[in-house]
Amino acid sequence: MHNFKELKVWQLSRQLVKEIYELTADFPSSEKYGLISQLRRCAVSIPSNIAEGAGRNTDKDFAQFLNISLGSAYELETLLILSFDVNLINQEQLDLLVIRISEVQKMTFGLIKTLRQESYV
Repeated sequence: MHNFKELKVWQLSRQLVKEIYELTADFPSSEKYGLISQLRRCAVSIPSNIAEGAGRNTDKDFAQFLNISLGSAYELETLLILSFDVNLINQEQLDLLVIRISEVQKMTFGLIKTLRQESYV
């Protein structure tokens, strides 16, 4: 088992959740059950799956939850692009968040790779 609170990727993804909540607070109320809900659930899924996987007994199980987290990160990126497309966020907001998401994606992928290498040694 791993201590998820010590993982930098968990810490960064937790900060990302906060940023998504702050961003979507300015969305129109008509999006409450649309993009707001989807963006928030997707963002929350990233650190949640990291934490859940860290609590599993094997590195293989942990890697599987990291894959789910990685998928949520790509989904979040797509939802932000769509939010830009429908003029809910501007280019600067999109660019800043995509940089943060990309960092989480790279770190998650790196951790998956490390776990897989360790399990075959």
